[in-house]
Amino acid sequence: MRTQVGIIGAGPAGLLLALMLERRGIASVIVEVRERAAIEATIRAGILEQSTVDLMVELGVADRLRREGVVHHGTILRFGGRNHRIDFADLTGGRVATLYPQHEVLKDLIAARLAQGGHILFGAKVTEIADLASDEPQLHFTDAAGLAQTLRCDIIVGADGSYGAGRAAIPADRRKDFLRIYPFGWFGILCEAPPSSAELIYARHARGFALISNRTPEVQRMYFQCDPDDRVEHWSEDRIWAELQARLAGEDGFRLKEGRIFQKTIVPMRSFVCEPMQHGRLFLAGDAAHVVPPTGAKGLNLAASDVWHLDRALGAFFAGGDMTALEAYTATALRRVWRAQHFSWWMTSMLHRFEGASEFDERRQLAELEHVTTSRAAATALAETYVGLPYA
Repeated sequence: MRTQVGIIGAGPAGLLLALMLERRGIASVIVEVRERAAIEATIRAGILEQSTVDLMVELGVADRLRREGVVHHGTILRFGGRNHRIDFADLTGGRVATLYPQHEVLKDLIAARLAQGGHILFGAKVTEIADLASDEPQLHFTDAAGLAQTLRCDIIVGADGSYGAGRAAIPADRRKDFLRIYPFGWFGILCEAPPSSAELIYARHARGFALISNRTPEVQRMYFQCDPDDRVEHWSEDRIWAELQARLAGEDGFRLKEGRIFQKTIVPMRSFVCEPMQHGRLFLAGDAAHVVPPTGAKGLNLAASDVWHLDRALGAFFAGGDMTALEAYTATALRRVWRAQHFSWWMTSMLHRFEGASEFDERRQLAELEHVTTSRAAATALAETYVGLPYA
């Protein structure tokens, strides 16, 4: 097989890139180890920046997003037993965030890709990425029938997540990995209940952090800070609700609306960046290149930003052989990546309880939260990063 761009991974980065390249008349093939049903059944939260929403609208894949996505004009920081609202729309000149789960985004993107007649090779496992220093790098893989195949390309994009073949194809002595592991995780639940709040609540409490989100009018997602080595079976429904209620309790009498819990997960918290994000004719995007803790809601949005820049660089390359933007891809993408890493670290550090923290540390956290919620300049800095600056 032969194509212009071989894409490893049918996640947000790979699918968005394929749709953008199609507009330019650039051929691509996506090689994906999972089957379509498995991708679409993996339930993951998703808060979309304004730029991600704008990109989906531009690509013509936002019909369901517009109908079913929940627009958040602001968010709530809760501490000291009271709510403090950050007004995104007011602080950013109208830019907002939209709650639309990642698996729903993937359903839309997969459907659009297949409707174009685009190639997604489901159930195909990459076994080798070869000849990256040449003008015709190759993807070797086994297809869904177990047969060995080779895809010859001009460019390869590794958009296959943290543990895929893309990043591993960059020799260890040619890259530097930056890793931070947080000493806590998030215990997440999905429950059948009406919304407890019209907007997300980020709660800081002496017992630990909690996040109250909504999914649909009937299903809600909530998280609370936990030991990353804990086990979901240690937590009964009664114990989970007691813990969440305690972390949201306050002088205003706020109470969560409870319901049957039908999913429990523990999410690890880590930050990771791979530099460079390219090697020869291989370019990384999304989780293959970087991971952020979920506090800042940046994962999917960084993937979209990566491929927005990569699409333009590939457009220049295939239009006239101009390598300038491709050669600068790492530096261009990393500017936003490291800003997002800082924001995610800052939100995590401001809102979570750290083991062994002193009274000084706790008072400093509260002072920071009070500053963010009383200073327009500080609130604007949070709001602008949360809803996302334009890619350019």
